[in-house]
Amino acid sequence: MQRQEIIAKYEQNPHVDVLVIGGGINGIGTFLDLALQGVSVLLVDKADFCSGASAASSRLVHGGLRYLEHGSFGLVRESLIERNRLFLNAPHAVKPLPFTIPVFTRFSGLLNAPLKFVRLLKRPSERGWLVAKLGMIFYDWFTRGFRVTPTHRMLSRAEALRKHPALNPAIVGAAYYYDGIMPYAERIGLELVLDAEVSSAQAHALNYVSLAGVNHETVTLRDELSGALVAVKPRVVVNAAGAWIDLVNGALHHKTRYIGGTKGSHIVVRHPELWQTLDSGALYFENKDGRMCIVLPLGDKVIVGATDLRIDDPDEAICSDEEIDYFLHFTKHVLPGITIDRSQIVFHFSGVRPLPSTDDEFTGLVTREHSVRVLEPDAERAFPVYSLVGGKWTTFRAFAEETTDRTLTFLGRTRRTNTTEVAIGGGKAYPRGEQEQAAWLAHLQTQTGLALPRLQTLFERYGTRAEAIAQYIAAGEDAPLDDAPDYSQRELRFLVEREKVAHLDDLLLRRTLLAMLGQVTGRVLRQAAQIMGAVHGWSAEQTAAEIERTIGILVTRHGVREERLRTE
Repeated sequence: MQRQEIIAKYEQNPHVDVLVIGGGINGIGTFLDLALQGVSVLLVDKADFCSGASAASSRLVHGGLRYLEHGSFGLVRESLIERNRLFLNAPHAVKPLPFTIPVFTRFSGLLNAPLKFVRLLKRPSERGWLVAKLGMIFYDWFTRGFRVTPTHRMLSRAEALRKHPALNPAIVGAAYYYDGIMPYAERIGLELVLDAEVSSAQAHALNYVSLAGVNHETVTLRDELSGALVAVKPRVVVNAAGAWIDLVNGALHHKTRYIGGTKGSHIVVRHPELWQTLDSGALYFENKDGRMCIVLPLGDKVIVGATDLRIDDPDEAICSDEEIDYFLHFTKHVLPGITIDRSQIVFHFSGVRPLPSTDDEFTGLVTREHSVRVLEPDAERAFPVYSLVGGKWTTFRAFAEETTDRTLTFLGRTRRTNTTEVAIGGGKAYPRGEQEQAAWLAHLQTQTGLALPRLQTLFERYGTRAEAIAQYIAAGEDAPLDDAPDYSQRELRFLVEREKVAHLDDLLLRRTLLAMLGQVTGRVLRQAAQIMGAVHGWSAEQTAAEIERTIGILVTRHGVREERLRTE
């Protein structure tokens, strides 16, 4: 159903069981789970899907090794189980990634967990070899009955330096283990949205729709693309607005202070030496200020992050010059022979973690556990509001399950199906193993006539959705993008037509990795804008305005050099 059809549907009949406000991963996960239970549900987001904190993660699917020292054993166990489920349910989008943790002492950090438990720890001390080993043992123990990745290894100093020769020779050893990476994180969210709408005729999702007001049983929404207002009458509102939760509750006539979010920023660098040093894995280490840092490969680039800074206004979350300086220097402790400079940065990004409000001095100690806060119906609102506080990418399914169960209880409904084994998007009917994948690709080549290397790229990018995309590409005249030849014009047109792309930045930032990998040039901008304009019927003036809008976003929010975006 197209956007205007969805809006017209609610103009004709405003009643809906659940209104989900916020199209980040927690809201989207809840949207899918409710749709699978046969509940009528509308998801809206004031911007694009997964454009807030969900777009600003380190791209990791992980158990949360450092949460062990917080005493958050339940969270780590849940995270590891959910991580493993994502490996199985979204094998096209979530891949195992080896991690190396270099350690510089033997016994430091043994008191972190007990001191945190009795509230005496202001900031953790350096984690030594024994603490790393204990963490690895817990990691393996929690997944002993549901193992998907290899168990950990503790590397001697000599072994660690052979694997990563650029490491500081002052290390005493390293821990080596596996977590996961999701290069196309935002696409996971988008595929969940599409899956939900396919699964139920009563499930609809709209990006660029904001909250305009509330009047007892009616919530008024504004279509940010057309300016039109539409009123809906939900029985339940799920507030999944992330860092904006308290602002949404305020608009719903209830003042709350649930969120005490922290800003996390990253840079993406073009650095062949650093990329080679990583040896197709990630380095996870502690900076001298106690913060945990990550360096990991993304395509042929490297992500370096992350900060953890308190922030009052989530709309002001932009990677600052001070944060960039921090990134440029913190690797010196672990990789003393490697220098990163500003000229190598192709992109930066920042978002606000929707963490619970707390007085903890050290932000790294704030819990990442999730909870549902309930505002019961009152004189102002005829419906309850369930606010989703905390959580992280890895545990979105479990958080959504908790929220859905609570909602079903209120609605007097029972759960129809469980989501633990529901495949996501291009993970459906995914061929396992090299032989199955080779046969799948060979069959697709016979169907479409496209070259195998091209099909392999599409398969790695979209999983089994590559079949529909390849068939679409083969049905017309196609050509690679001028400055990004691993993407093609009909590939982008497919995304624009089928994946709720409203603005040019949706396409470049969230449906593809073109912007994040530094592949957007003036030529790419114009080609992508022309493709979108042809699909949406934009005039030359509208197309030019979209290009200027996107240049402004890429330059001011993501550090892309303007001269690169204006090349002919």
